[in-house]
Amino acid sequence: MKHRILFLISLLLWQCSIMSAQELDARVNINYTKIETTRTEVFDALKTKLTEFLNNHKWTEIPFRENEKIQCNFNITVNTYKQDENVLECTLLMNSSRPVYGSTYNTVAYAVNDVDFTFEFNEFDQLEYQENQIDNNLVALLAYYAYMIIGMDLDTMALKGGTDCFTIAEDIATAGESMGFPGWKTFGDSGNRYALLHDYMDGSMEVMREFNYVYHRKGLDRMVEAPDSARATICDALEMLHEANTAKNMTKVAQLFTEYKRDELVNIFAKKGTNDEKDRAYEILFAIDASQSNTWEKIKR
Repeated sequence: MKHRILFLISLLLWQCSIMSAQELDARVNINYTKIETTRTEVFDALKTKLTEFLNNHKWTEIPFRENEKIQCNFNITVNTYKQDENVLECTLLMNSSRPVYGSTYNTVAYAVNDVDFTFEFNEFDQLEYQENQIDNNLVALLAYYAYMIIGMDLDTMALKGGTDCFTIAEDIATAGESMGFPGWKTFGDSGNRYALLHDYMDGSMEVMREFNYVYHRKGLDRMVEAPDSARATICDALEMLHEANTAKNMTKVAQLFTEYKRDELVNIFAKKGTNDEKDRAYEILFAIDASQSNTWEKIKR
């Protein structure tokens, strides 16, 4: 009887641990080939500590199972390393993905190219996140992107499902601006961290969040069971993306979506769907980002 009780307790604890798993399954890569130095320990330590920080922290109260963790990649290129100041000026290429229902396909839920990923780091630094006291720019950067990744993932699952995460990310962006590092300024670059989040959360851009939900849940997630109907839904939803692009002057939110969904959008319509769907999709995507005209032309083939 005693062994049975111990077994049941162990089973319960195991089940609880599965339900309370951390949200992220992040893979971190540090490219420091631009840096001329024989002392690479700092880069090895950076990779280890970033991976542990992102994956070991429980960012929300939302129960995640182990197999529900959000897959994400942080590819960091070190452009300048000021060793005397422990300052690294980097570029971050980050993307996260989620599975499409009923398939083995993973779709990109969020991606950015952050050219102002600058921070101080010593190989013996300990990274700790405290929501009400953020005074380390590297911690602010990682926490900001953690909440953006989770928030965008939730927005693809439920209408405006990521609001709580975006609110925390906004607070982090406000704290980040006071630290004097680039990428946080309230006014300035319309493509920086603050601007992109502010535009996405702006009341006039609610249609963008509705689009994000409809595109994924009512479009992609139905593509296996009802491809023609799902494609028609996505085509109609693109009108919302166009509306979002014109709702606020100079916003780059809609264009960012087309950048990381470019190949997927082509595959949805190329050699499939009606001529009307192809024409509508092409016209909207061309209006949002004419620089990708060669890519959008593939839709009409």
